[in-house]
Amino acid sequence: MMRRREFITLLGGAALVWPIKSSAQERGKMRVIGYMGSTTPSAQSPWTAPFLRRLREHGWIERHNLLIEYRWGEGRNDRFAEIAAEFARLNVDVIVTYSAAPVLAAKQATSAIPIIFAAAPDPLGSGLVASLAHPGGNVTGLSTQSTDLAGKRLEFLREIVPAVRRLVIMANIGNPGAVQEMSEVQAACRVLHIEFVNLEIRRAEEIEPVLKALEREADALYVCAEPLVNANRTRINSLALGLRLPAIYAFREYVEAGGLMSYGANAPDLFRRAADIVDKVLRGTKPSDIPVEQPTKFDLVINLKTAKTLGLTIPEFFLLRADEVIE
Repeated sequence: MMRRREFITLLGGAALVWPIKSSAQERGKMRVIGYMGSTTPSAQSPWTAPFLRRLREHGWIERHNLLIEYRWGEGRNDRFAEIAAEFARLNVDVIVTYSAAPVLAAKQATSAIPIIFAAAPDPLGSGLVASLAHPGGNVTGLSTQSTDLAGKRLEFLREIVPAVRRLVIMANIGNPGAVQEMSEVQAACRVLHIEFVNLEIRRAEEIEPVLKALEREADALYVCAEPLVNANRTRINSLALGLRLPAIYAFREYVEAGGLMSYGANAPDLFRRAADIVDKVLRGTKPSDIPVEQPTKFDLVINLKTAKTLGLTIPEFFLLRADEVIE
């Protein structure tokens, strides 16, 4: 595997969980982060690691002056609501999560505890903040600009799959961010004269039957990024390969799990920068005074092994443009 940027994982693939029910004396010395992992520990460890490392650089050391309570939503909206309610009862100092659905669940649970999203596709359009420059309320964070990049992804896809005429768009319609991205993909398809078929899901159990029902009806697969599909990315890639569908995603982690290609914001960098925002909040800055930040690093990633399995030849010029080529 050839890489141009460092890929970081947590030791053992999961973060340690420290009990929040410490003594009153210990609790008084420490600040508590409620970390709502939208997927699973293993799926999110490449993003959690740079977040933790950056917190340490700011002087926030676990079991010294910081406790982190981890809860994992596994991409399920009902779990997000449960976790958010628990964090509200525990009165943690800040809630950290990513994607629109978990943030909205946290907003419903509390208007007092600061909520920081490390990555959200369209914070304004999803109703997470009042404006990007002046978020208002108790929520702020970082945008992935994923919806804005939908057209560019399709252009990249057509460069390596020029015969694509009909596209399957997979989206969890229970997540507002995914619904917005699906709409942008549809608009891009119309511009590029590509037919599309919507593949709407709400639960992990629906992924396999709806994909298999579309066999031989499309030339490629576009997966709208959000927690449910992230938690099931290996399964989706396996099904797509079995159906001979080249799949494109927003994040490199999907390609490392067997997808053909991705283009989008560098998620580990977003999580690292989220730690900067958490540091400001823990030191007294109000979320309403912290503008929503935009991504500055973007990755184009290609999986040559998957391309070979699909019988695709990736042009040399495209490989030279890629930030990472997986062999």
